[in-house]
Amino acid sequence: MPALDPGEKSDEISHVDSRLQSLRRDIEHAAHLLPSQGPITVFVHHNSLHAFEHLDFDAGVQAGGRLFGCHAYLPEERYREELQRGRIRVEDLEAVLQEDLGEEADRLVSVFCTRYSLRLSMLQFSLYTGSPQEIRWVVAESDALRRFRGEVASHVRADILSDTRKAVLERGKDGNSGSLLVDEVEQAEAPIPLHRSEDAWEAYALNSLWRACCEGVRKAGRSERRHLTHATPLRHRDVLIEAGGDDADLPVHETLIRFCAAFLDQGFADWALPHRDQGFYAAFLHQHAEGVAPTRWFRRVRQECRRLLNAEIDPLQSIEESLELLGVSEEEQSAFLTESLLALRGWAGMVWQMETNADWAPHPAPPGSLIEFLAVRLMLDRISLQTVARALPGVPVPLSRIRETLQRTETPDESNDIELRAFTVFQLAQVLGWRPRDLVNLAPQQWEVLVREIESFPPLERRRIYHRAFERKYRNEAFDALTAHNNSPPTPDTDRDDTLPVGNPAGFTTTGADREPFFQLVTCIDDREESFRRHVEEVCPECETFGVAGFFGTAMYYRGLGHAHFKPLCPVSVQPTHHVIEEPVYSQTELEKRRSVARRRLGRLSHQTHLGSRSFFAGVFMALGGSLAAFPLIGRVLFPRLTARLRSWMAKIVETPATQIRIERIFDGPDQYGFTLPEMVNIVEGVLRSSGLAARLSPLVIILGHGSTSLNNPHESAYNCGACAGSQGGPNARAFAMMANDHRVRSALRQRGLIIPDTTYFVGGYHDTTNESVTFADLDRLPISHRKQFETVVNLITEARRRNAHERCRRFESAPLSLSKEEALRHVEERPEDLSQARPEYNHATNALCFVGRRQWSRGLFLDRRAFLTSYDPSLDDDRGTILQGILQAAIPVCAGISLAYYFSTI
Repeated sequence: MPALDPGEKSDEISHVDSRLQSLRRDIEHAAHLLPSQGPITVFVHHNSLHAFEHLDFDAGVQAGGRLFGCHAYLPEERYREELQRGRIRVEDLEAVLQEDLGEEADRLVSVFCTRYSLRLSMLQFSLYTGSPQEIRWVVAESDALRRFRGEVASHVRADILSDTRKAVLERGKDGNSGSLLVDEVEQAEAPIPLHRSEDAWEAYALNSLWRACCEGVRKAGRSERRHLTHATPLRHRDVLIEAGGDDADLPVHETLIRFCAAFLDQGFADWALPHRDQGFYAAFLHQHAEGVAPTRWFRRVRQECRRLLNAEIDPLQSIEESLELLGVSEEEQSAFLTESLLALRGWAGMVWQMETNADWAPHPAPPGSLIEFLAVRLMLDRISLQTVARALPGVPVPLSRIRETLQRTETPDESNDIELRAFTVFQLAQVLGWRPRDLVNLAPQQWEVLVREIESFPPLERRRIYHRAFERKYRNEAFDALTAHNNSPPTPDTDRDDTLPVGNPAGFTTTGADREPFFQLVTCIDDREESFRRHVEEVCPECETFGVAGFFGTAMYYRGLGHAHFKPLCPVSVQPTHHVIEEPVYSQTELEKRRSVARRRLGRLSHQTHLGSRSFFAGVFMALGGSLAAFPLIGRVLFPRLTARLRSWMAKIVETPATQIRIERIFDGPDQYGFTLPEMVNIVEGVLRSSGLAARLSPLVIILGHGSTSLNNPHESAYNCGACAGSQGGPNARAFAMMANDHRVRSALRQRGLIIPDTTYFVGGYHDTTNESVTFADLDRLPISHRKQFETVVNLITEARRRNAHERCRRFESAPLSLSKEEALRHVEERPEDLSQARPEYNHATNALCFVGRRQWSRGLFLDRRAFLTSYDPSLDDDRGTILQGILQAAIPVCAGISLAYYFSTI
């Protein structure tokens, strides 16, 4: 072969580079479809179909369902159950259908009905379907041709029977046997039995109707959707399964899952993965090219790993080689790579997230990890596919020809297809009162239009309409309740505790619309805070409550006292640029140093003990001594609340230093923690203006972040604040209060026209939505002039905690409905300490809507913990809706992500 000149070599190199770049682009495109969920320690609700956010809801869930092999809606049977019990109303179905069909609603399908009436009937009445064999059995063995369906109205049944008798009489008079299709007995020249029993006439009519439907469907011609060549699956594994082979993914996934867990380890494993710093691909090859291979599978993997190492084939070249060996064309490349990544999408998505969005992680994945993951995946796929293919008789072909060899063409039995399609028409004919004689007289073109219209409303489309009707009922009820609530006069609180302060506890004398509120409470928009805010307002009608995204505008990486690493405290759509730390006050620095040394020593001792327990003698000792651990275990199970109090009491024996958070950035300091003064001014102004607090401020403003605690729920972080990336929002509330109390911030805001009175003081705090505890931060800075009022507020909040706990307990099977408010509070305090309670609270399980607006139009309305409440005062916004846009940019990703996560987990 003649040598290539330099120009030809350059062209070849350019072509190779172009192919590799094309591979890289296809992989990055496929990565967009992977789950974006981070590790379990920062688990937060998000939109599982984020790749389809550019589509509307129905198009998005249907596209996601096709891609991931999942349901887009609830099963049709579930919707029919809701229709039967009234949760879906017929009037909702009618309204949704009219809206969906628009001007096409009244178009005639045949002489019998319009598109609207036909589809409404298909929604109102269940239509049995199945395989052709099932339909044939139902027709032959059940009473489908002997008894009308139970939903058929009596007058419809009577009309069909009467017309059938009439048709038989007319046939007897004129001798015309073509006016009605009858069974074989009637087609013979036997006398017409006019004195049949009622049951016999019913069976006769149904048999005639069935034959009319079968003949009509035969006239309509073949269905385009049913007579297509069977599409060959893209992945070879699916082709082999259809041919009767084993699942080639099983050994691949077993190998990949173990390795991914070791590669993504964040320091919990006893041994570090060798060669991890060289990347996923190199670490895998070195790991599996050495050592003993106990099975044939691992021997083949070892052989291939050694070959790749010796040939110095890089990840992209390995992917290209695998695609060539598998016979994947350039046209299939993008889709094939996507399906290969989605085959183990949980771990693939984790690799991608740890590579691209894990600045907070101690050990993020190196760049290019997802490409290397795919290279390993395809290499393992090739080995597994060869093993499965060899076990199948008659498939001794190269991998590149497996799909071509095993491709099959579907050749359905036309008679089966006719019976299957006719049975749907047969069921509709009964409930809609279509008479056999009328069906027989339809022209072939009319049958074609009728059948096409029925088949254009398949189960997926019916489920779409069902779901819209399902949501319409709740939406309209919410709007109706809101309208009625705002048109009705306020009712007094008949459940008020007379021992609590009422009226104006602080002695303020202002009255009317401009009356100064006794105190103001700012919480997260979270639906769990809806009931808490409602009870606070009932206990103290003179207060005001507001809802703000729970990070309170302070997007930051935060490291608490005694924590080893920073965690993001902001929505997942926001990338923090500031770091904030909690540290002891200067007078107690030495105390914290000693505690830090003690924690480090205890941690090292615990780790060494854990490692030592794996030896024989240490294991025997730990087994004997471990029985002592049964006592606290029993205490946690039988007496969780008492055990928690004992632990808390013992913790208080050890002196805990007072802390502060470093909120202001000092440019000449050793560390660049905190925010600059202009940044703090912008944060405070943004929250006050967007929430409506800027209109007026009370002397005491409580800022409450929220979170959750659980002893036995690995997804505990999912119960924390979604606006804080699955962490507790207490530090954000504390940071915002410190900013708002800074006199320099207030001075700068005054120049912008936003005045915070000198008498106003902000207190940051934390609300645990599981045990209903409320704690406050930096109370040593609370002015003496505000302390009496603050103590009154604490009493009011304590009563609200009792009421909120009482409302929550009605959903807990472990809580009797006869509990008092005090007993209910003790019950919810016990739940997170109970080892048997994997879900001590139900989180957002009932969330349904989000209100954005003034609290006045939802205050006092019982929303049953189903609504996010976002405060917004349009009078403080400009004509362009800048504030509203900012609110929605924070609320929509959080609220929609939470709601969709529950929706997808349900369907």
